[in-house]
Amino acid sequence: MASTNAPLRLAVLLSGQGRGSTLQAFLDAAAAGRLPAQVAVVLSTTPGTPAIARARAAGVPALELEVHDVPDGEALDARLLEALAPFQPDLICLTGFMRRLGSRFCQTYRWRILNSHPALIPAFCGKGMYGHHVHEAVLAYGVKVSGCTIHFVNEEYDAGPVVTQRCVPVCEDDTPATLAARILPEEHQAYVEAIRLFAEGRLRVVGRRVEVLGAK
Repeated sequence: MASTNAPLRLAVLLSGQGRGSTLQAFLDAAAAGRLPAQVAVVLSTTPGTPAIARARAAGVPALELEVHDVPDGEALDARLLEALAPFQPDLICLTGFMRRLGSRFCQTYRWRILNSHPALIPAFCGKGMYGHHVHEAVLAYGVKVSGCTIHFVNEEYDAGPVVTQRCVPVCEDDTPATLAARILPEEHQAYVEAIRLFAEGRLRVVGRRVEVLGAK
């Protein structure tokens, strides 16, 4: 997958009230030369998010798409595809994107959509498992480790092939907020790593597995 001399063109999709810390991690890694990619566009399905302000401050095209009354599936896919088409993204990166992508969008960008999840898939994932809900479930269950997962996206919630995962300990005095704060830096690093591997053409999907090929 991917691997050309030109920087990989990223489209970052988000919704809710995302702060844009993951977007900032992409921008910082690209500026430091640690990521052979550029953020070509940021698209939010919620107006006025801090992430949109970050994008505009960095000179990145930022789109606010009013789709609260558009159902998930074919209708949402059509709006998203139309908005992204002029930017010709090589890779779609979901960062707190709460809408469910349909088959048309997934087929158009098959194995070119990445998502991050703040737990170790297949545990604590699926519909309704996002943000603080994940960390609350982790603590309620009493597991000793949690972490983050970067995975390719398919038509089901959190069900695409796993690219990379990182673990963190769950401490006895953790709250959802402290656990989230411990996971977030690992999530940023794992996401940047996954994009870099994609840009270098080193990811190959074989069934449910993602093979990481040797450096060229």
